[in-house]
Amino acid sequence: MSVEIRAGVELPARREDVELHTEDGLTLVGELSLPLEKDPVATLVCLHPLPTAGGFMDSHVIRKAAARLPALADLAVLRFNFRGVTSPRGTSQGSFGDGIDERLDLVAAMDFVAQRSLPNPWLLGWSFGTEVALKYGRAFPIAGVFLLSPPLRRTTPEELAAWADRGVPVVALIPELDDYLRPAEAVQRFAVLPEAQIIPVDGAKHLWVGEVSTSRVMSEIVAQLNPSALPLPTTWG
Repeated sequence: MSVEIRAGVELPARREDVELHTEDGLTLVGELSLPLEKDPVATLVCLHPLPTAGGFMDSHVIRKAAARLPALADLAVLRFNFRGVTSPRGTSQGSFGDGIDERLDLVAAMDFVAQRSLPNPWLLGWSFGTEVALKYGRAFPIAGVFLLSPPLRRTTPEELAAWADRGVPVVALIPELDDYLRPAEAVQRFAVLPEAQIIPVDGAKHLWVGEVSTSRVMSEIVAQLNPSALPLPTTWG
């Protein structure tokens, strides 16, 4: 029987609770989701929104990426709680580091990616997660970085411009009605990185609420990581 792919649907995948270990001695909790019967063609390393505003590994876009994209696009999805963050999966040790100590959380995630030989890793940052990706992601062997609702509050122009030397795609999905950075301002702010691809999304908001917004995000991610999987189906089975 065919099932419509909506908010609460979790498609088949190999799902594993994992732990990440930071250089300063913390254990972070997370989940790795893999295609059920295939090797992944690429990997999403998901960096969630601001912990002090309720962001965690189950923030809806990240949760839905893990629920859908292993089955729909043969992607591996690694998601985890930054230090001090709690979700149904559990609590990561430590406390909020204001985007500074979270560098060590990203190091731990990328160490895990290397240990598991996960292919073609892309950083997927959402809001606060984009700040962590932009400040520290250049140090890692990544295939690209996908920025969802980047506020560009903690990222300096110099840090943004430095991505020009990294030689990987930087893709920013900018909601028309974002609370922090809207398309016209995003074009100005990203001018220091002319190689960046800025994608404005009409009618969307910072939190990407609703299936129309969610589907657009999923399709844009897949367009970068595995375009042969497009268009994504709206039903399963």
